[in-house]
Amino acid sequence: MTCFRLILALLGLFFVSGCTTAEPSPLDQPLVARFFMELRPGSAGVQVQLPVSKVVMTINPKPVLVESDIANVEFAKVDLGWCLYFQFSSAAARDLYRLSAANLGGRLVLTLNDAPVGARVLDQAIADGSLLIFVEVPNEELPPIAERLKRTSAAIAKKAR
Repeated sequence: MTCFRLILALLGLFFVSGCTTAEPSPLDQPLVARFFMELRPGSAGVQVQLPVSKVVMTINPKPVLVESDIANVEFAKVDLGWCLYFQFSSAAARDLYRLSAANLGGRLVLTLNDAPVGARVLDQAIADGSLLIFVEVPNEELPPIAERLKRTSAAIAKKAR
């Protein structure tokens, strides 16, 4: 009888432990990147503030590039430090070229899950569909951010098919 109870207890533990769910990985949480164009002084728009530099900008409330436009995201080291390297789809690359050519001197503002984290001055027309942007987060957070952005964009692309 004792052996039967032991087996029953072990089976019970096996089934109960199988019912628990694992904590979702932070990498599996969606991270949505959107780019907004800064408006000219005096234009009505939405004011945003970068988290570290506290730079305040007025942006158009409608994004110019969205998560479905992103083909790939990496983190990269350039002369000035670590940044995010975005590569856009061919249609978005054409939009980025037109946008950057028409708004030289303006800033393109990056938001992650609607929080502004970086801005890039458009000092030249961007013809190759790729964009380097410095973000106001610690460098060690860049690899997981790039991975989450990549996963989110891939999931959106998969749903669109």
